[in-house]
Amino acid sequence: MAKGRELRGRIKSVENTKKITKTMEMVATSKMKRAQDRVAAARPFANALSEVIADLYTAELAEQYPLLRQPAAPKKVAVLLLTTNRGLCGAFNANILKETRALLKRLEGQGLEVEMHVAGRKGIGYFKYLGRPLATQRTDLGDKPTAADAASLVDDLMARFISGQLDGVYVVYAKFNSVLSTPPTTERVLPVTPPARKGPARDYLLSPGPEAILGELLPLAVRNAVYRQLVETVAGEQGARRTAMKAATDNATDLLGNLRRTYNRARQAQITQEIAEIVGGASALAG
Repeated sequence: MAKGRELRGRIKSVENTKKITKTMEMVATSKMKRAQDRVAAARPFANALSEVIADLYTAELAEQYPLLRQPAAPKKVAVLLLTTNRGLCGAFNANILKETRALLKRLEGQGLEVEMHVAGRKGIGYFKYLGRPLATQRTDLGDKPTAADAASLVDDLMARFISGQLDGVYVVYAKFNSVLSTPPTTERVLPVTPPARKGPARDYLLSPGPEAILGELLPLAVRNAVYRQLVETVAGEQGARRTAMKAATDNATDLLGNLRRTYNRARQAQITQEIAEIVGGASALAG
């Protein structure tokens, strides 16, 4: 019964695979809930920051702050790419890398020199495969990014933008809309572009003054933007991994059903053949 033994081995292998994918689905679901909570907590603060900056911003004040500098003839920009350290999350990283390739083509098509900064093993491995040099590469960011992680990614880029070494900074990440919608997104974080004011300007009592307050809020807004992009990417990763592992578990269930039916048919055919041989042998002895 070589075929039967082979089928039993395949059934056992698929059962073990199903246990792994089911466990990974449960782990991703747990991590996704915590990541969603971090996204929900980060967005209101980012929105409030944007509103305050929009209310304080004036063309006169903009000339005092390097982070608001709009280069007339940009020459060099930086791209910060956020990917994952692990796979098994479907096309999540592939979509982000596709967005990055399109951004690089667009920027370089404008005659700009582009400097690459990558966080995540998947992005690093991809650009190493292409042979493109990376200015910085990070693999130490885990599933729970912090404000300090965001600052460590963007503070040096801010300093170089202020000094005039860079004319812009773009971030490519996965925007978390829902578990099933995490589109790759490009955002320019430098120079800071104040959002349009919504409604009439608020009447603030400012102390020590708009200049000092805006000077503190602008770097904070850049760091907060990168932090929000980090937590949204992590939430998107866990959502994509949960979806991929659920699909793998469902496929394993279907495959097990097919294998078991095939095994039962093979076993029944063998039993029928053995009975026929026994009956044939008995008839030969009786005759």
